[in-house]
This record gives sequence, structure tokens and C-alpha cells, in this order.
Amino acid sequence: MSEETTSRDSYAQMLAMVQSFHDKHDFSGTGGEDMVYRIALMAEELGEMSSCVTKGKGMEEMAEETADLLILVMGTAIAGNFDLLDAFWKKMDKLMKRNAKMIDGRIRVSEFRGQE
Repeated sequence: MSEETTSRDSYAQMLAMVQSFHDKHDFSGTGGEDMVYRIALMAEELGEMSSCVTKGKGMEEMAEETADLLILVMGTAIAGNFDLLDAFWKKMDKLMKRNAKMIDGRIRVSEFRGQE
């Protein structure tokens, strides 16, 4: 692997790049790290992903919109000052212990409280 590939193959490098983007545009000083604003941006990106599916756009467009959402999610961790990597692994540990159910012909993995 080349040095560029290696440096682009880690969560730490991705997070550092998103932090650099926040710093470049002074998100912390100009409202770019406001949580309500960030949630609205994430909803917008989900809408763009939905548009890729409903309008038959290709996977290249879907990949770009998904990357936008990932960048926003990582930036939200920066803005909220929480460790997303740690949160990810804690959540995955919980999810791996859950059972799945078929609901309306589609699989769901949830806690299913009160539905036993």
C-alpha cells in the first residue's frame, strides 16, 4: 500500500480531516457546530440519499451523498465533543446481542420493548 492509501485508511485520519475542514471554515465561531443546524443538514443529506433511490440515480451519486452524511456525523462528534469511535463500538456491542424480527416482510433489529 502507498503512504497515501495508508493515511486514508483510518478513522483517525478521517476525523483529522473533518476537524481540519471545521477549522478552515471556523465552524465553532460561525454557527457551523450548532446541533440544531447540524441535524437539519443531516436530514437534508438523507433527503438527497432518498432522491438517489427514488429517482434511479447511480451508486456513484449515492456514495457521494452517503459520504456527505458521514462527514456531517463525524463533524457532529467534533461539535459535541464526544468520542464517536467509542460510541460506535459500544453501540455495536449492544446491537450484536439483539434479536431480529420480521415486520411487514422486512427485518428489524431492535430492543422490541413490551412486544414479546
